[in-house]
Amino acid sequence: MNNKLFEYIFACPSAYHATAHTADILRGRGFTELSEGEAMHLEKNKSYFVTRNGSSLIAFRLPEDFDSFMMTAAHGDSPSFKVKENAAIATERFTRLSTERYGGMISSTWMDRPLSIAGRAVVMTEDGIESRLVDLKDPVAVIPNVAPHLDFKCEYDAKTDMLPLFSGDGDYADMIARAVGADKDEIISTDLFLYNPAPLTVVGDYVTAPRLDDLMCAFASLEAFLSAEASSAVQVFCLFDNEEVGSTTKQGAASTFLYDVLSGIAADFGKQLPVMLASSMLLSCDNAHAVHPNHPELADKNHSVYMNGGVVIKYNANQKYTSDGISAGLFKAMMKKAGLPYQEYANRADMRGGSTLGNILNTQVSLNTVDIGIAQLAMHSCLETAGAQDTQKMVDALTVFFESKVKMLSDGIYDIR
Repeated sequence: MNNKLFEYIFACPSAYHATAHTADILRGRGFTELSEGEAMHLEKNKSYFVTRNGSSLIAFRLPEDFDSFMMTAAHGDSPSFKVKENAAIATERFTRLSTERYGGMISSTWMDRPLSIAGRAVVMTEDGIESRLVDLKDPVAVIPNVAPHLDFKCEYDAKTDMLPLFSGDGDYADMIARAVGADKDEIISTDLFLYNPAPLTVVGDYVTAPRLDDLMCAFASLEAFLSAEASSAVQVFCLFDNEEVGSTTKQGAASTFLYDVLSGIAADFGKQLPVMLASSMLLSCDNAHAVHPNHPELADKNHSVYMNGGVVIKYNANQKYTSDGISAGLFKAMMKKAGLPYQEYANRADMRGGSTLGNILNTQVSLNTVDIGIAQLAMHSCLETAGAQDTQKMVDALTVFFESKVKMLSDGIYDIR
């Protein structure tokens, strides 16, 4: 399973690549691509997917008869440095690239690493514009540290210390143009990011790779979605962009994307979406903080989670994670019935912690939602670490979830099949 995970991460250096690669996988499995610019005309016992902005994707499988949804949501973006439009800062001896932070990365981990560039370029054509993927693959930049001998007290200022030194083959703009098969003056806009092209590695009981948060969950969700047997619920796989910067974009979790797709399904078959959602369930899949071997004091003692310990259920009293008694109870019952392990995570009471997709999606589509993830170290690092067994454990858990069916009998009372 780890080899398949590594292949997926390697193919997804940016959110645009994650969506394109996932779409290719779905096409290969017989899914029909829909366009948001055209009305839905759906058929039962068929599978579909739709993308938005080339960086978010929703796929679903329609059974013969259905009255609810079983859904997972993960995100395809990761903290990085976005290359600005007027990128090249040229001096007599050096060319640096003008960048800005995308998300909350651990800046020090990006220093002194060979870095490449990926994303998309928008090209002017005879008929309008066209978005084309960019992946330079080979390292073309490095963000150099200052030697301690120079007595430089560096706190990694983004506008000065984090600018990459460009060392590609020729002019930067020419290189991007060559990558998309266009002339330099035909490129009118870009969405490009630095990324770490380092090899993904199994280190005994652990895996190290860039972008484990959240491509590990994206991959596991997709694997479970494709391998699960059909049920009497519509199985839905969601891959969102922009989680790392708050999700408030036209393609993020705060957008109408999921609502638009679900309401389209309901309308096409004459069903009432609120009634369907009452017996539906969503798993918000985003990685969790494993106990750090050098700093176990940072974990809540009663809610410590470990790599290779299985799926993590995440809680937060202020609802940054959406798991509550009902939603977590439903998921735990599925795991117990299947004999699968799970762990429970909460931040230490004096730590604010982070948030993810679940609570944001619930503002657009209200239903029982559980925040889950895979325990990892060094979240938001340029290279992250997780358990070598946990991808398979997550696939197993999500397969059980997709094959399950929830039925609301009355408020607070549910049947699980």
